[in-house]
Amino acid sequence: QVRLVESGGGLVQAGGSLRLSCAASTSTFSNLVIGWYRQAPGSQRELVARISSSGSTVYAGSAKGRFTISRDNPKNTVFLQMTNLFPEDTAVYYCNAYGSMMSRIPLASWGQGTQVTVSS
Repeated sequence: QVRLVESGGGLVQAGGSLRLSCAASTSTFSNLVIGWYRQAPGSQRELVARISSSGSTVYAGSAKGRFTISRDNPKNTVFLQMTNLFPEDTAVYYCNAYGSMMSRIPLASWGQGTQVTVSS
């Protein structure tokens, strides 16, 4: 069973940067697609970015050009580098694992996420 733990959130001013980490406890990490999602108060959870086992990436429109997803397979970790943050980026950020880039079925239970708060 895959278990994922998010970290790296915090309070930052608009225009600032944060790097989130998603650490996975599974021996099959390098074969998994990892996605970052976020959920703002009163809103549904939405995709931010995904990265495949080979390093291919997809981004939500709001993340393109500002966020970068990357992975370190030996460390079982995926990162989300966020730059030029807007107050609208304020949300709890979650990661999860998938069997393919098109799959909508998460392989792990959703964790507690990491809070990102961007002040104006």
